[in-house]
Amino acid sequence: MSAIEPNVAQTATLMSAAAGNSDPVVMINLLKFNENDGAADYQRYVEAVQPHLDAVDAAVLYAGDASHVVAGSVDKAWWDAIVIVRYPSRAAFVTMVTSQDYQEQAHIHRAAALESTHLIATDPWPVGR
Repeated sequence: MSAIEPNVAQTATLMSAAAGNSDPVVMINLLKFNENDGAADYQRYVEAVQPHLDAVDAAVLYAGDASHVVAGSVDKAWWDAIVIVRYPSRAAFVTMVTSQDYQEQAHIHRAAALESTHLIATDPWPVGR
């Protein structure tokens, strides 16, 4: 099992959460690039994934480098970059990542780019109670 693919339990949790849930989801991607050409491969992924994001009405909200840890139990982040993407639903995310076109046109670059990742589905909190 790769450090960039969901395990069986993670996949089952995502599929269960997607069923009957039409709420938007924001995905947080913590990315550790492969040493050789990981960052360049990820840029190829960024270009290749955009039509797939557009097809499911998803949008990149933020992408940036991890410059330094301000607070926490580590002095240096294990990840190189953070990407935050909003999908209209978990089902839209599942539709995108399971499509053969996405796998052949985009995912191959993601797989080449990453040594490790944490992909976190989030649920919004009410703000300003």
